[in-house]
Amino acid sequence: MSGQQEIGFRGIDRREFIATFGGAAAALLLGASMPSQAARRPTLQSQLVRLVKRQRAEGLIRSDEKTSWSVYDFTGAKKLVSINEEVPRQAASMLKPFVAQAFFYTMKERGSKLRYTGAVRDSMEAMIRNSSNTATTEIMQIVSRHNGGNGPKDVERVLKRHAPGVFQQTSIVEYIPANGRTYRNLASAHDYSRFLWALWNNRMPNSHEVRELMALPNHDRITKRVAGMPSNIKVYDKTGSTAMLCGNMGIIECYDRRGRPRPYTFIGIIEKSSRTNYYGTWITNRSNAMREVSSLVYSYMRQQHQLA
Repeated sequence: MSGQQEIGFRGIDRREFIATFGGAAAALLLGASMPSQAARRPTLQSQLVRLVKRQRAEGLIRSDEKTSWSVYDFTGAKKLVSINEEVPRQAASMLKPFVAQAFFYTMKERGSKLRYTGAVRDSMEAMIRNSSNTATTEIMQIVSRHNGGNGPKDVERVLKRHAPGVFQQTSIVEYIPANGRTYRNLASAHDYSRFLWALWNNRMPNSHEVRELMALPNHDRITKRVAGMPSNIKVYDKTGSTAMLCGNMGIIECYDRRGRPRPYTFIGIIEKSSRTNYYGTWITNRSNAMREVSSLVYSYMRQQHQLA
């Protein structure tokens, strides 16, 4: 896996890509078989697989729960972990940055009268920082009104009209009710990975604003209370929580000993086949399992990039 797989936009053909990145590197990024690829493959994925197997053996992740994991290193332009990355899973609140992006795509369209007012900004912050379902429905309805008035599906259509290669497994079919019981909206770990790549590289309108919203302090599962993780690390993220899902996707921005940024993405999804009757205990245990995986990833990145 590689950086090319995070590029999901029109206008980049094979010839241009090879010219930009160079023959051998581009061939590898485009998926060509390279004799020495296995020898150079990072060991993080195998470490993560072993950790999750241990967590399953200990009952932290049950047999009726499926997982997806993805890690992308911006510095090395490498996909370090790709486990069940293409599988659509419940999105829950992790979908909310996608809703924000659909708003900004709509605002940037020719002839659009949509404006990013202070009131809309407040709703965006409530949606992403506080995970307000009411605010999310409000933004989704605004997007729909400017795109045919067909409800939640309009949000998906906007995203796929502008970046079909990014939102490949994304399916948006319902508003998020006030009680948060949303199970039918879907996205894959690879969708989140491609989105975060585009967000970091300013490939979508108002990327800076979406990053700022995602960077507002919250109770994430990939840096907060993670063993070995410095308290001053910046994270751009969104969690997702239901009685059937524990997830977190984000960009972790850390620095090496020379002060150079060494950002990477982390996406973790644990999806249960049926609703738990013990939500508090279940979500706490799965959140802690995810923190343990994030700790492993950070430890690997610290060694790889001599992090401060």
